[in-house]
Amino acid sequence: MTTGPSDTTIRDAIESGNTALGIELGSTRIKAVLIGPDASPIATGSHDWDNQFVDRVWTYSLDAVWDGLRACYAALAADVQARHGLTLQTVGALGISAMMHGYLAFDADDQLLVPFRTWRNTITGPAAAELSTLFGHNIPQRWSVAHLYQAILNGEPHVPSLAHINTLAGYVHWQLTGEKVLGVGDASGMFPIDIATGSWNATMLDQFGDLVADRSLPWTLAGLLPTVRAAGQEAGRLTEAGARLLDPTGTLQPGIALCPPEGDAGTGMVATNSVSPRTGNVSAGTSIFAMVVLEGELKKQHAELDLVTTPAGDLVAMVHCNNGASELNAWAGLFGEFATALGASADSQTVFETLFRASLAGDPDAGGLLAYNYLSGEHITGFEEGRPLFVRTPDSRLSLANFMRAQLFASLATLRIGMDVLLQQEKVQLDTMFAHGGLFKTKGVAQRYLAAAIDAPVSVGDIAGEGGAWGIALLAGFAKDGQPGQRLGDYLASEVFATAGLESISPDPADVAGFEAFMQRYTAGSAVERAAVDSL
Repeated sequence: MTTGPSDTTIRDAIESGNTALGIELGSTRIKAVLIGPDASPIATGSHDWDNQFVDRVWTYSLDAVWDGLRACYAALAADVQARHGLTLQTVGALGISAMMHGYLAFDADDQLLVPFRTWRNTITGPAAAELSTLFGHNIPQRWSVAHLYQAILNGEPHVPSLAHINTLAGYVHWQLTGEKVLGVGDASGMFPIDIATGSWNATMLDQFGDLVADRSLPWTLAGLLPTVRAAGQEAGRLTEAGARLLDPTGTLQPGIALCPPEGDAGTGMVATNSVSPRTGNVSAGTSIFAMVVLEGELKKQHAELDLVTTPAGDLVAMVHCNNGASELNAWAGLFGEFATALGASADSQTVFETLFRASLAGDPDAGGLLAYNYLSGEHITGFEEGRPLFVRTPDSRLSLANFMRAQLFASLATLRIGMDVLLQQEKVQLDTMFAHGGLFKTKGVAQRYLAAAIDAPVSVGDIAGEGGAWGIALLAGFAKDGQPGQRLGDYLASEVFATAGLESISPDPADVAGFEAFMQRYTAGSAVERAAVDSL
């Protein structure tokens, strides 16, 4: 990005609507980012929230969705007022993104039929396995079609009443615009996409129809799914009702153009300029996942790899792990409480940075310590439920440094398993790997361990400072300012990232060997994790 504009230029952009607003509903935070003409953030807002485990299902209520969105937008508007002395009345373009996958099911009266089933659930094993075999295409448990077919297999009473299904981003977009459309990247986590047509795979739709033909359902799958749109295409405008949903004060004006709603994986690719072949990124939050843009089809189907797309519709291999940084957050909270008990209280950022940096003094293999960060199930390793564990042998070397290194290694371990399939078995070529998300905020720590885990250089920098919310703002800006026929990757390279600063770390041989030793323990110790799940 170029040198930032002057205060006067920013004020003029806000008043004239020469801006773009992105709002992303992440697993633990809803964030809004307003960008100016040069794509730099000029205001932000956020709201913390979290999922609930209700009746053994991970969910968010729709009331929580709208309460959170309103609070987030209000915080953004307050930031515009505080930083620029202006009342935010309009923006040039708007985009909504959210955690991908899951199951939001509605009837003909647009009423939610069952509580939102999020990506975090691992309750669709039989459906996912059967569909993967039928399609010859990996269907992960978190995908919308797996949730739908599992509901059919379970004989759930809501199934005959279905009129449409959607993702969280698609649902919010629909409420704001009245349009049931979905960005192709988010859509590719509902049902397989035909890369040639940029829409749902028609052959697989027919296969699904044949599969359920004897159940006499009053709908077709094609009729339930939203319309697919690619980055840059029209996707509706903010209605009066939609404006009031975001801003009950009546200040925000309707008529704003929205880009296609996207998933957090797609916005992460955009925020790291990883939308072209042979580029990739790792995003780490509640979950952790890697996205690598492919040059062509994979040689074979792999349960560890999902095939999704970029927001422009290019083929991507995704390694998705349900468990990312949540267990690290819990341990940081515990150490923060201990500091407070000693009378040396510190804010959470200081606690995290202190603990992360302590790990750098640890042994390369974390001193023989072993940890599993499974707060929920983990499909890559075959667990329907999880139990966080910390295990050591009598001869292991317990220290704060080794403990934290083991916890950080654990947050990357399942990702490593999937990346081995992609890089070692499929021989996929990767020129650049970018990392973003809270795990990488402490400079040079998790970045170093990720480089060791995948044995490849990893870059971080200011290009993804505001994460997925910035990514969806960029997609809104592309819909507003992109030239006819311009590719998303070319737009990002020329208009956003031309002068972006990056810091790269190459894998250290000692760290690579240490991570490999940790992975050997991790694999051997999986029986301990299994026993914990079975007994607790």
